[in-house]
Parts: sequence; C-alpha cells; structure tokens
Amino acid sequence: MDKNQERQNINLNNSVELLQQSKTETIEANQKSTVESSPRDMETRAEKAKNEALETAVSIESENNEKYKQIKHSSPVIKTSICKKQKEASYMQIMSHVQNELNPGNRIFSKLIHNKMIEKTSDVIGNTIARPNALLLGSFFAFIFSLLAYTVSKKIGYSMSGFETIASFIFGWSMGIIFDYLKVLFTGKK
Repeated sequence: MDKNQERQNINLNNSVELLQQSKTETIEANQKSTVESSPRDMETRAEKAKNEALETAVSIESENNEKYKQIKHSSPVIKTSICKKQKEASYMQIMSHVQNELNPGNRIFSKLIHNKMIEKTSDVIGNTIARPNALLLGSFFAFIFSLLAYTVSKKIGYSMSGFETIASFIFGWSMGIIFDYLKVLFTGKK
C-alpha cells in the first residue's frame, strides 16, 4: 500500500506542476495580449491563477485520498484462526493429491497407513509405549544382559530358557520410560 501511495503522490505532484505550468502559460499569454493592463491587474490575475491552480491541486489530492481510502477499506485483511474442520479438509486434499501421484501399490499402502483409526492408534502408542529412549534402553539392556546371562550360563553349564532377553528388554524399557518422565518433570521439555 505504501508504494501505491507513493505513486499517487508522485502522480499528484506531477499533475500539480503541469497545472501550475499551464496556468503560468495562460497568465503570460494574457499579459502579452493585454499590454495596456496596469501592473495591479496583472498581479490580481496572477493571484487568481495561482489560487485556481491550488484549488484544483487540492481537489485532485482529495479525490486521490478518497480513492486510496476506498481501496484500503474495500479489501480488509481479516485475521481468523484456522478451525479443525479446515485443517482436516486441507490435510485430506493434500493427501488425495499426493496419493494420486503414487503408483497403485504405494497408493493402497498409503491409504491403509493414513486411515484415521490407524493414525490415532499409532500416535497414542508412539506417545506412551514406544518412546525412543525406552526402546533404545530396552534394546541396550536386552543385549547386555542377554550377553552376560549367556556367558555365565555357558561357564556354569546351565541352559537358557529365552525369557532372559525379554525380561532384560522390559527392565531397560521401564528404565527408559522413567528417564523420559523424569526429564519432562524437571526440564518441562519433551
């Protein structure tokens, strides 16, 4: 809008200058035609011409200001928040557009994965059970404790049942969950 206003001001200044030039040219022409006029008559005519030029310039400026106000008020910027329905509609439109560009096999898989029920279930599991730190620590503990249990049982002569790996994973996973919740509790960041 500022650029438009600057352009209007430049156009206005140019039109005022042109009006003043035309008025001064008419004054000079009148002065040449009326050689017998007194100096007072010439001064009053010059004053009248200047006043007319200023009045026309003011009227042009007021018209431009009114046009600018109309333009400014005709297209108001409305700041609204996006509601849930609009987000869902936009999401569905983007998903259908992207899925149409996939090959048939990937399109079917994408539709299956992006089913609302599967997405909600995945989000819940990802936020509660399958936390990255929990899975990492569970895997680490399962590896370390299984390795230790295997070496100890091999030395002593016991056979392993297979539950050792599961138990050590559950222990490591629970340590990871506790770590995540303590981190959120003390730092406030996820």
